[in-house]
Amino acid sequence: MLIKKPDDIKASEITPEDAYLNRREFLAAAGVAAAGVMGTGPSALIGRPFLQEEKPNTWEEITTYNNYYEFGTGKEDPSQNAGAFKTKPWTVKVDGLVKKPADYHLEDLLKPNKLEDRVYRFRCVEAWSMVIPWQGVPLGEMIKRLDPLPSAKYVQFTTILAPDQMFGQRSRILDWPYVEGLRMDEATHPLTLMVTGLYGKTLPNQNGAPFRLIVPWKYGFKGVKAIVRMTFTDKQPLNTWQRTNPDEYGFFANVNPEVDHPRWTQASERRIGQFRRQKTLMFNGYAQQVASLYAGMDLRKNF
Repeated sequence: MLIKKPDDIKASEITPEDAYLNRREFLAAAGVAAAGVMGTGPSALIGRPFLQEEKPNTWEEITTYNNYYEFGTGKEDPSQNAGAFKTKPWTVKVDGLVKKPADYHLEDLLKPNKLEDRVYRFRCVEAWSMVIPWQGVPLGEMIKRLDPLPSAKYVQFTTILAPDQMFGQRSRILDWPYVEGLRMDEATHPLTLMVTGLYGKTLPNQNGAPFRLIVPWKYGFKGVKAIVRMTFTDKQPLNTWQRTNPDEYGFFANVNPEVDHPRWTQASERRIGQFRRQKTLMFNGYAQQVASLYAGMDLRKNF
């Protein structure tokens, strides 16, 4: 499916938030999977029952309460400071152990893949969460097209380094640019999404525009934003937060209510927009789909 550029989308084509939610309710009542609720028709069921039961957070909540240290450490900073960030043109370098390395224009990297809309729970390590209707392409489809070598065991993602636009990168709070990584089986899992939008609209700058990662069974810091490089490698990448504080942040970052952060509990979470806390679900509620990826692993040691 062709992904339209923001300038090509008419205002009449943008689905209002209330219409989006009403259509989800209609499809759920008709027994249709909530994983795909827009575009030309529903996508395959890859979600959880809670997707039909839990109301997504509002556009305002999703776009004004963010972790994005490149634009400031406060939750409101990204929405206030990211407006002038330039996302066009955008190039993604693909390199390493792959048969089709190149510098790809983002439109070319996305165009051959099927655009999907999915409602996922997004959970941050600080024990707060949202339910967000993301839009993007399955990373597995993209990887298949890029044709990694059999020796590739991991894929590493790197954020743009642009201190002239991202004032947070002028500080030493993290070792820039931001780096994350996935094991190949995680990257190719059907739940893993490369996101280009939310609520049927172009992804806002403060949410990681123009191209970010979402792995719904992991904590939010795995969701690297503004990606400019994908490197296929046989070595486990050293992600930014693990490098910064290895006692608090690991490589896998699977949501596990039995493993607390050293400074706060992970057994419960607070949904943004709600007062009462709720129990955290193993693998963020996706245990049925992803637990087999970690069979035999000590999830306390491999956190």
